[in-house]
Amino acid sequence: MDPIRVLLADDHALVRAGIRLLLEKLPDIEVIAEASDGHEAIRLVEKHQPHVLLTDIAMPGLNGLEVTRHLAKTLPKVRVLILSMYSDEAHVFLALRAGAAGYLLKGSVREELKMAIRAVAQGETYLSPPVAKITIREYSGRVNAEPGPLRRLSPRQEQVLQLIAEGKTTKQIALALNISVKTVESHRMQLMERLDLHDIASLVRFAIKIGLVTLDG
Repeated sequence: MDPIRVLLADDHALVRAGIRLLLEKLPDIEVIAEASDGHEAIRLVEKHQPHVLLTDIAMPGLNGLEVTRHLAKTLPKVRVLILSMYSDEAHVFLALRAGAAGYLLKGSVREELKMAIRAVAQGETYLSPPVAKITIREYSGRVNAEPGPLRRLSPRQEQVLQLIAEGKTTKQIALALNISVKTVESHRMQLMERLDLHDIASLVRFAIKIGLVTLDG
């Protein structure tokens, strides 16, 4: 049986070295290349065609979510496994929304890393147990979510909220809605004021809670 071919993407050389050291001890997994930023990750994925891309979220150039979104469109057979320090539902949602096949927390033991890589390579979805619990709780909470706050929003503000929750940048939202960047920023400020929320992550959590966006949408 051919080994699972893995490409590592992280802007910290020591992190990559540590992961490579762990994976090289596994006979059915082969690390074929390493990338230190998002652009390099895409270039190396296109060149080597790995089974799995193991990538951090925060990287210079293109971040891991942008890389995931790009590969989901151009090379959907490459399975992306996010390796992140963030365990909140907003980051998990955005990763899965972008097309990630799994979400693994940094600090996971080698056995879990091995299990996650094997799972996504076989076409399954893998979530670290703490992340899975958060996801289940969040989606269970939708059933009892109050739709009331949405009534305070204009249709345009609702559109902006949805696009923010989908991980779109301010420029992308402006282009999608054919409005200026300044107008998008104004709508975002009004959203925070009307919903009494104070950052983007809170807006994403709110959109998830009320079911405004879905993972398979």
